[in-house]
Amino acid sequence: MIAFLRGRLLSKSPNRAIVECAGVGYDTTISVATFTTLPAEGAETRLHIYTHVREDQIALFGFAEPQEKRLFEKLLTISGIGPKLAITVLSGIDASRLVAAIRASDHATLTHIPGIGKKTAERVVLELKDKLDDMAVEPSATAASSMGPAADDALSALVNLGYARPTALRAIETALAKQPEAAEDFEVLFRAAMTTIR
Repeated sequence: MIAFLRGRLLSKSPNRAIVECAGVGYDTTISVATFTTLPAEGAETRLHIYTHVREDQIALFGFAEPQEKRLFEKLLTISGIGPKLAITVLSGIDASRLVAAIRASDHATLTHIPGIGKKTAERVVLELKDKLDDMAVEPSATAASSMGPAADDALSALVNLGYARPTALRAIETALAKQPEAAEDFEVLFRAAMTTIR
């Protein structure tokens, strides 16, 4: 089965990428998180692949990071969650936040994800809470909160502008390292972060 693709990115959209490898175009379903990490169309890219086989269909699901793929596979072990819903879940919440929410039995966060109701959220927590030991929660997932309200607001603003959360977070951390006083002022911090990203 296909486990990895490296080739030219022919096209991309928030839930789909077509990658050309040795003259063959592979149509993969992706999450929004993976979409935000993809290069421009025409550039080389790489995706970790989960191959889903049914009687009537072979579908490829692509992930920028191995951790996102592992989390996808763990979601598939839960009754009632198929590949499409699992991708929707990973598009609705950052992988690190999802792991943290499951470990903390945070049903409220889970039910905010499209397609996840109260019962499914309870099942996700019940079945995965003790099975995520190999899933490292990146410190950066909560780093913005520890940097103060201005950093939180700046992160939110950058993500809303379309920047990937990890990229936005790194920009804020870099801006704060250069101008520690910006931690108290959203506008100053936001402008400094934007300069760093560019």
